[in-house]
Amino acid sequence: MTTQAIAKQLVVLCRKAQWETAQKKLYAVNAMSTEAEAMPGAAKETKGRKAIIAKGKKFTAGIEKLHSLSVSEPVVGDDVFACTMSIDMTMKGQGRMKMNEVCVYVVKRGKIISEQFFY
Repeated sequence: MTTQAIAKQLVVLCRKAQWETAQKKLYAVNAMSTEAEAMPGAAKETKGRKAIIAKGKKFTAGIEKLHSLSVSEPVVGDDVFACTMSIDMTMKGQGRMKMNEVCVYVVKRGKIISEQFFY
């Protein structure tokens, strides 16, 4: 699968908040995820698809209500692509918050091997 095709599929799935489906389908088994800063109770870096999926489940479980979610069209290079993601949500015990981030992905051999978030 090309970087362009992976980028398009990821954006479609993220717009539906189907992050786990995207990770299972598009990520390499040994993928790496790097946050701009560590989430409470989580590390800044997460190694491996299973661990990335678990991190995502923990994040999703903390969402009380998703008010809006938008994902830009991807900007694609040879083996890298980026998009922006904006989420307006109410987190359990934390209240309503908005998160805007730039998401950068690296692709090798038809799978995402790295994701990094800047916010």
